[in-house]
Amino acid sequence: MEKGYVQVYTGNGKGKTTAAIGLCMRAFGAGLKVSFIQFLKGRYTSEMRVFEKLGIEFFQGGRPEFIIGKPGKDDIDAAFKTLNMAKEKVSSGNYDLVVVDEINVAVYLGLISEQDVVDLLNSRSQNTEVVLTGRYATQKIIDMADLVTEMREIKHYYTKGVEQRTGIEV
Repeated sequence: MEKGYVQVYTGNGKGKTTAAIGLCMRAFGAGLKVSFIQFLKGRYTSEMRVFEKLGIEFFQGGRPEFIIGKPGKDDIDAAFKTLNMAKEKVSSGNYDLVVVDEINVAVYLGLISEQDVVDLLNSRSQNTEVVLTGRYATQKIIDMADLVTEMREIKHYYTKGVEQRTGIEV
């Protein structure tokens, strides 16, 4: 690509990671080099299986447990390992698309700082498209983006007690 842009998928509605996965499929299908990096998530998900079969690079930087309450040292260490992996990918010039999934939530939880994300974006190769996902995108990150999509929840079946379903949410 001649120029890569910064996209942000945020908001409280479902579909941020799913939209990023769809973009990965489209880019990969067009012959682009793709890397998908996830903060916070550390359990095997259905998208991992697809990425493995297709040969799309995928990295998870979280623990299998959800972070409840204040993040611990292991959570912070995992987040910085994930951040460093993302910096390496976006700055290398070797990737057309790098998705950094749940990075906005990592900032919200205090695992990394807003400035860490600013530095990540400032370090990117001009040809690399970067997608940042997760609720709670800060105004500064929104201002740096070229495209921002907010997923807004209007109605969701989890309010009726429906748990995550394999192949739909995980």
